[in-house]
Amino acid sequence: MKKKNLNILITGIGGPTARSFARAIKEIGNYYNYNLIGTDVHPLAVGHYQKTLFNKSYVTKPSSHPGYWIEMEELIKKESIDIAIILPEQEVLEWSERQEKESLPCKSLIPPLKAVNKMLDKGILTAYLAESALVPNSIQINANDPLLKNNTENVLSYPYWIRSATGSSGLGSFKIETFNDLERWISINKGINNFIASDFLSGRNLACKMLYFKGKLIRSSCAERVNYIMSKVSPSGITGNTSFGRLVNDKKVFDVANKAMDIIFERTGVEKHGFYTVDLKEDENGIPLITEINVRHVAFTQCFALGGANLCEDTIRLLDEDSNFDTNFKLYQFEDGLIFLRDVDERPIVMKESDLIKN
Repeated sequence: MKKKNLNILITGIGGPTARSFARAIKEIGNYYNYNLIGTDVHPLAVGHYQKTLFNKSYVTKPSSHPGYWIEMEELIKKESIDIAIILPEQEVLEWSERQEKESLPCKSLIPPLKAVNKMLDKGILTAYLAESALVPNSIQINANDPLLKNNTENVLSYPYWIRSATGSSGLGSFKIETFNDLERWISINKGINNFIASDFLSGRNLACKMLYFKGKLIRSSCAERVNYIMSKVSPSGITGNTSFGRLVNDKKVFDVANKAMDIIFERTGVEKHGFYTVDLKEDENGIPLITEINVRHVAFTQCFALGGANLCEDTIRLLDEDSNFDTNFKLYQFEDGLIFLRDVDERPIVMKESDLIKN
């Protein structure tokens, strides 16, 4: 039987996450024949010119522009879009605000606004979960605080970790070992006024994917971030884009992420709905603690699909109301020892860690 076509809108195709999602469904998935329509605010976005991946693409207004929704609704109607995958975080926020007030222009897995508002700011998120023992001891820092030294040293011991309270990709991240380090780091990062500082966690850097749909957790899977693309350009060594990672089977990591998400949904009073990437870091005793929650897929989502956990196509099948899709919860289990390797302008590789070239 010939497969039907499904028209999918994917936003932010200048970023690796959108292209990773596109490959996960078009090259690895097998549910439908996908016609992918991409958008990005910049004409130099490389996705515009990947004609074998995206059937069409458009340069669009940013989600903050007053004409955004007129343009987006016209595009969705023109291209007969069945499902929209919204990936830049500020655009997710815009769609979440629209969802709060009125219906969306097409099917899309958008998290509820009250939950989004707790997650986009790391300081707010950490404070919200502070009593749960699921987050590291932390303090919010104002770059202009005249009592900065006392206010930080009364809460944290050296070394501690600092990063921007908002944004992703390791923005403003650095290991602070003395107060002079803090002063210099704030001076260098003049564009950041609000930081969050936390106990330094020396263990694994982990991610747990959580897919919810209409009040129910449907799928989850975990990975470890080990090294980062272009790590030498960042003083912290973290750029937010993983070059080497492991696909892991770790119920402990899932349990922490699941508990935190349950707390957020319960306290905000919203339905469990949306796709989230929960970032965690282990302390010296191997206990995973939550450092941030992304309200979307992240750049190595294709690697999960290559390992057998195609959360991208799971998302499509849920939104398409596929009657053959098993909606019972599944924590994906990977073949033991699977790793992934990524680099700029290269397709990722999933392989056995035991097959790495030995030094």
